Amino acid sequence: MERIDAVPIRQELESRYLAYALSTIISRSLPDVRDGLKPVHRRILFAMRALRLDPGSGFKKSARVVGDVIGKFHPHGDQAAYDAMVRLTQEFAVRYPLIAGQGNFGNIDGDRAAAMRYTEARLTKVAWALLEDLDQETVNFLPTYDGSQQEPVVLPARFPNLLANGSSGIAVGMSTSIPPHNLAEVIDAAQLLVEQPDCSIEQLLQRLPGPDFPTGGLLVSDQQEIAETYRTGRGTLRLRCRWHKEEMGRGVWQLVITEIPYQVSKSRLIEQIAALIVGKQNTLLADVRDESDSLVRIVIEPRARTLEEEKIMAYLYRHTDLEVRVTVNLNVITADLRPDVLSIKALLQAWLDHRFEVHSRRARFELGRIRERLHLLQAYWLVHLNIDEVIAIIRSEDDPAAVLMQRFQLDAVQTEAILNLRLRALRRLEEQLIRQEMAEKEQRATWLEALLADRTAVWQQITLELAATRTEFADQRRTQLAGAPDQVVLKPEELLQREPITIVLSTKGWIRTLKGHDIAPDKLRFKREDALRLAVPLHSTDWVSFVTASGKLFSILADRLPSGQGVGDPVNAIFDMEEGDEVDWIGAIDSNKDYFVATQLAQGFRIRGSDLIASQRKGRQVLLFKPGDHLLRLQPIGTGTLVASICSGRYLLICRLEEFPLLPKGKGVRIQRLLPTETVTDVAIIDPAVGMTLDSGRRTRQLTDLTPWLSQRATRGAVLPHGFLSGVSFG
Repeated sequence: MERIDAVPIRQELESRYLAYALSTIISRSLPDVRDGLKPVHRRILFAMRALRLDPGSGFKKSARVVGDVIGKFHPHGDQAAYDAMVRLTQEFAVRYPLIAGQGNFGNIDGDRAAAMRYTEARLTKVAWALLEDLDQETVNFLPTYDGSQQEPVVLPARFPNLLANGSSGIAVGMSTSIPPHNLAEVIDAAQLLVEQPDCSIEQLLQRLPGPDFPTGGLLVSDQQEIAETYRTGRGTLRLRCRWHKEEMGRGVWQLVITEIPYQVSKSRLIEQIAALIVGKQNTLLADVRDESDSLVRIVIEPRARTLEEEKIMAYLYRHTDLEVRVTVNLNVITADLRPDVLSIKALLQAWLDHRFEVHSRRARFELGRIRERLHLLQAYWLVHLNIDEVIAIIRSEDDPAAVLMQRFQLDAVQTEAILNLRLRALRRLEEQLIRQEMAEKEQRATWLEALLADRTAVWQQITLELAATRTEFADQRRTQLAGAPDQVVLKPEELLQREPITIVLSTKGWIRTLKGHDIAPDKLRFKREDALRLAVPLHSTDWVSFVTASGKLFSILADRLPSGQGVGDPVNAIFDMEEGDEVDWIGAIDSNKDYFVATQLAQGFRIRGSDLIASQRKGRQVLLFKPGDHLLRLQPIGTGTLVASICSGRYLLICRLEEFPLLPKGKGVRIQRLLPTETVTDVAIIDPAVGMTLDSGRRTRQLTDLTPWLSQRATRGAVLPHGFLSGVSFG
């Protein structure tokens, strides 16, 4: 009978999922720290080597390559293998392409490559450097998926592919994102690590300061942020486009983008900019054009020549992929086949250790071949010295091999080599040539033995190799390290068209905005038993603040208030106001000005405009009222230096503004001394050079001599001029 084992389902699921996860992580998604390749990329290069597609050969159809890859080494879909192959050819995706393509292999606009039957490919010199010495037992091989052939576990990788080209991938429960770097800088850092194994991350970053992307751009992360990312193996860096201002004459100019961030589709980027242009609230952009050929050139026209180009770019950085966040996650498969997040120093050291192993194994391989050759040369030497006797034995003996082995003390390998010599080769067995070759081989063998016995000598060879690799492949840095940029403050109101509007607030707390300032109150519509309470003219780009009876402050951009001819929305639906709290004051606030706060019970203080803007929906407590007190005035100070206060007892007090403290919030200090039944009816900030105007509704009077009413804060002041009995305010 079939054997059935009872196993807990949780245990079985965990076991099988773990096996799947490890297979995905190691065999598909994460690169090897030694050659920087995932299995599919390694198999593509190995298959192309087997097809003799070296850099000096002709091209072959991509379909032929893909067929060999999936048929012999990589049992997955042909499209997946072709997509991986295509990426290795794209100069905008790979810093140092590993495959040279002929045909349509896609472009930076995001267009896909042509079908594999239409494209051709061969290896580049960079890929050939990765495969170099593969046939000298420098790396281990393992059977392919069907056991019919052998494939390398890892490539010798004379080229530091992991850091030079980077890698990205998503596995099960983890991912990797390694940005590309400049080869010259990687080699310089590796040389420093060979010379000073105990060097710090900061010392390495002096030679390898940051990523270098194929599409260029500006890296706008500060050095401390980059250092921390490379120290921990995880972080996020900011990458921006490269642009300049192009003068067109007569004050007309345009912005030209010449490099876009890495892995951003140019066509998608232009769509994002175009969507901003057609937006109803766009006040910065007029047009965008793609004038690219082999080089990127995106032209952006401003809506007005008076705009600041830095603010336009700050707006584009915020709303498009002209600035992107580059995730760095140095997660790799280590030499002992386990995933790990390494620092930049550990990555370099792992590659150098791999090269040390490759050099050592190559030296041992060559030494073995030399010893085999010397072993044969000794036999040839005996033939040369006894050629007539050797020929006689071969001609006369039935088993010449046994006789030769016994006569000249030869082994089976030497004897077989002698018997396999052709007659025409006998003339080449000259004593001088044999001695010369033996001397050269023995000298080379002595050097290799000394090399294998001295680790320092191996590292010296690696240093020479690093210098040669740098000379062969190094190029100029493409991505500029710009450091942390200056912060361009782009206020929301700068993105709106400035239009006159009027805020209408009803007695029941319904609010809306209407276009224009000439609003006729009798033509306004309200809900039943509702009426007009406040109508405040201002502009759509103004920040509007609301002060409630409880002293709380709420703010919003005027353009974000409900608009139209309806009844609007309740104020408490826009802000998180407490139940029963009502709006006492509405006004536009300039954050660069100072304001004066006055209450009905004669409390006052100065406050900055920035403190009168609350960004939270729940508001902020700004005024602390005495029982029974309410806000009377909240007005900008301007050029005035005096505070004038009128109380209901017909007393006028004028005092100096500097007597009032500048507070972010509070109840303030006393303005004018009042009797128990009195309140303040009006407060004004006046300029002594201009004077002030009193208005009783029936008559007005201009006061230029303010001396009779000048006194200190918190005094009673003096009686108003004759004829102003009640209802007096400042004109």
